[in-house]
Amino acid sequence: EPHENAEFNIGGILLPLGKVMTMQVDEIEELKATTVYVYCRSGNRSGQACLILETMGFQPVNVAGGMLAWQERVNR
Repeated sequence: EPHENAEFNIGGILLPLGKVMTMQVDEIEELKATTVYVYCRSGNRSGQACLILETMGFQPVNVAGGMLAWQERVNR
């Protein structure tokens, strides 16, 4: 989501779950042959997005625990 991207941007392309759910993924179509890392704040929406992207032929990997878990590990 845009507000989360502003807070937790680690690079990449912003693609909100709403766009994935309506299959508006033209901006990442060329990434089908590569692994796509998907993240959100807690890992829930990114998990949903991964399931949808997989049915569309992508190779998604959910960043488990989202950016909250990422920050916790980095700040140790």
